[in-house]
Amino acid sequence: MTRMHARGVILLAVGAGVALQFNAPRIRAEDNYSLPRFQSDYGGVGLLQTPTARMVDVGEFSFTYDQTDPYRHYAFSLQPLDWFELGLRYTKIDGQPFIASEGELDYLDKGIDMKFALLDETRVLPKVSLGFRDVGGTGLFSSEYVVANKRWFDFDFSLGIAWGYLGSSENISNPLSALGERFDERREEGGGDQGGEFDFKGLFTGRPALFGGIQYRTPFKPLTLQLEYDGNDYESEPLGNDQEQDLPVNIGARYRVNDYFTLSAAWQRGNTAMVGATLSVNLADITQPKSDQPPVPVRSFEDATRDREISWNGVAGTLARNAGISVNSIKREDDALIVEGTSERYSDLPEAELRGNRILHNVAGADITTFRYRWKNRGFYLRQDSLPRAPLPENPRFLELDDPFIEDDYRDDIAVTGQDKPADGADAEVLHSALNNRFSWNLSPALNYNYGGPDGFLYEVYARLDTEFKTDENGWLSGTLGYGLFDNLDNFDYVGPSELPRVRTNTVDYIEQTELGIYNLQYTRTARLGRNWFAMGYAGYLERMFAGAGGEVLYRPFNSPLALGFNANWVKKREFDTQFGLRDYSTWTGHATAYVDTGIKDVLAKFSVGRYLAKDVGATLDLSRTFDSGVRIGAFATLTDAGDSFGEGSFDKGIYLSMPLDVFYTTSTRDRTGILWRPLTRDGGQMLDRRYQLYDLTSDREPERYWDNFTNGRR
Repeated sequence: MTRMHARGVILLAVGAGVALQFNAPRIRAEDNYSLPRFQSDYGGVGLLQTPTARMVDVGEFSFTYDQTDPYRHYAFSLQPLDWFELGLRYTKIDGQPFIASEGELDYLDKGIDMKFALLDETRVLPKVSLGFRDVGGTGLFSSEYVVANKRWFDFDFSLGIAWGYLGSSENISNPLSALGERFDERREEGGGDQGGEFDFKGLFTGRPALFGGIQYRTPFKPLTLQLEYDGNDYESEPLGNDQEQDLPVNIGARYRVNDYFTLSAAWQRGNTAMVGATLSVNLADITQPKSDQPPVPVRSFEDATRDREISWNGVAGTLARNAGISVNSIKREDDALIVEGTSERYSDLPEAELRGNRILHNVAGADITTFRYRWKNRGFYLRQDSLPRAPLPENPRFLELDDPFIEDDYRDDIAVTGQDKPADGADAEVLHSALNNRFSWNLSPALNYNYGGPDGFLYEVYARLDTEFKTDENGWLSGTLGYGLFDNLDNFDYVGPSELPRVRTNTVDYIEQTELGIYNLQYTRTARLGRNWFAMGYAGYLERMFAGAGGEVLYRPFNSPLALGFNANWVKKREFDTQFGLRDYSTWTGHATAYVDTGIKDVLAKFSVGRYLAKDVGATLDLSRTFDSGVRIGAFATLTDAGDSFGEGSFDKGIYLSMPLDVFYTTSTRDRTGILWRPLTRDGGQMLDRRYQLYDLTSDREPERYWDNFTNGRR
C-alpha cells in the first residue's frame, strides 16, 4: 500500500508538470504573489500538515491556533526576509502528562522552525525551498524537507521529500545514501534529553517520504480548498502517543474572512477533524492615519520678514506644540537660526524639521537664509541638519499640505553632519534658553506575562505609572510604579527545576506576590567622553528583579555601520514583593557588544560576550530587521558554559518585536513597545534588563533613513 501511495504522488506530480509545461506561455512569474498563502497546522506557509515552498510577503506576522486531536498548536510565524521564514511554536499534547507535573498538566512542547527559499518560480521552473522543523527543540517533531511548488491558473501544486517526523511513513529510499552509510539510519534522540541541541549529524538521515498536494482558489475568492498526501503514518508519534491513520490524505478548506483573519477546517488521517484560525498583519507597511495639527500656515515673505518684536519663548512653545521639538535653545549666528533640542513626537526628523521651517520662516528676518537643527538626546549632541530657508515660501506645491513636495535642488542644499558640542562662533546670539520638561509622567495599562511552561499563558494586567525628573541636561531620576488589576495566576502550579541560581525561573513569584510594586527607581547620568565616545552611569532599582549600579561606554562614529559598547554592573536580587527589600543573591554581570549594520535589507547584527546573571559566561547573537514602518523584528540565541545545568532547552533563544506606538495612535509619537517570545524561561544566558542603552539613545547618529524619508516627503 505504501508503494502505491508513493506512485500516486509521483504520477500526480508528473501529470501536473506536463500540464504546466504545455500551458507555460500563460503563466507569469509575478502571479505567484497573488496566490493565497496560508499557515499550516504547525505554522509556516503550507497546506495542512505539510509545508510548501511558498513564502508570504516580507514583514508579515501570523499567529495560528488549531486543534487536531490530540494536538493543539500555537504558532507564531515571521517573514523577516523574502527568502527566510521563522517560526516559534508550542504544541500541547492532550492527555500526555508533563514529565515533572505528576500527571496534572498536559505536555507542552516547544520548537523553532525555519524555511529558506532556494529557487524562485519562473514560467518553467518551480519555486523550491528547504526547511527545518523543530530546530533546537526537544526533537519530538523534528524534520528536514525540500519542497517545490508550481502554479497553474488558480491551482498550486506542491511536491516534496521529508526526513524525520514529516517523512515517518518512509515510502522511498534515501537518495543521500549514495553519499555514505551514515544516511541509512536516523538517530532517535533528536534534540537530546533536554532538547535545544542541534543534531547536525542526524539531518537528512533515515528513509524519507514523499509528500505533496494541491491548493485550489475557488471562484468564490474568500474560499480555498486544499488536498494533500501526508508523508507521516502516525505510527511513531512522540512519547508513544501513536495515532490511527485510515487514509494518508488530508482534505481542508480555508475561509479568508478579511485581510487579517482566516478560518480553517479539515478532515485529517481519514478519521480526525481539524479546526483553526490565523491572525495575520504585515508589519512592514503597517500605518495609522494621523490627526496631528496641520503645519502652521506660511506667511508671505514680506509679512514674515517685516521688523517686529518677537517672543522667542513663544516660538519655542510653537516648535514644541506643532513640530514636536523640545527646545533647549534658539540662537542666531550670521545668516542662520539654530534650534537645539530633542525630537519628541515625530519618528522621522524631516517631518519635525519641515514643520519647524515654517515656524521659523514666519519670524526670521530677511537676512536669515539657513535653519539649523542640532539634535540632542539625554545631554548628547548627536548631529546637525542644515536646511536652506528658500525655496519654501516660493514653491506652491510644497505649500500644499496634502501633497508635500521637496525639490531635488532643495535636498542637495541640505547638510547632515555629526555634532560633538556647540559649534557657535563668537558672534552667536542666544535668543532663548531653557531646560524643558523637568518633570513628566504617564499613566497607562500594561501587561506582565510568562509563557513556556505547562501552566500555559500566565498574565497580569496592571496599571503602570512612569515618572521622570531631570536634574539637568545630563541627569535624570526615573521611576515606574505598577499596581496589579487582574490576572490568572491561580493557574500557576509548575516551577521548572534549575541547577543554576534562580534569576528568571521564579518570574511568576514576582508577579504573584506584588500588588503595588516599584518596578524601576534609578538615577542615570550621561557624559560625552570624546568625539565618538559616549558614557552612562546608573544606580538604583534597575528592574523588577534586580537592584544595583552599573555603567556603559559606547564608541559610535557618525554615520558608521559599526559601533562597540561595553557595560558592567553589580546587582543584587530583589524581594518578591518588589518593594525596597533585597535577597541574598548578588553578582557581577556585563558584556562587550559589537553592533553591525550589515547593509543587507536593514538587518542589524549584535554580538555580545560576557557574564550573565546566573554567573554563566558565554555569547549572544541577535539579528533584527527594521522596516519602513519603524517595526523591528528579531531573533536571538545565547550559548553559555552552563552546559547540562541549563536544563530543558539547552540554550536561551527567542523572537521579539519592537513596535513604534505611532502605528497604533492617531497622533504621532516616538514611544515604542516590545513583545518577547521565548520557547521557555530558564536561568542560563539571562541579561540584566537595563532601562536605557546607549545604542538606542544615540540612534540619530545614523542619518541614512533621513534621506529616504525626505525624498518621500512623509508627513
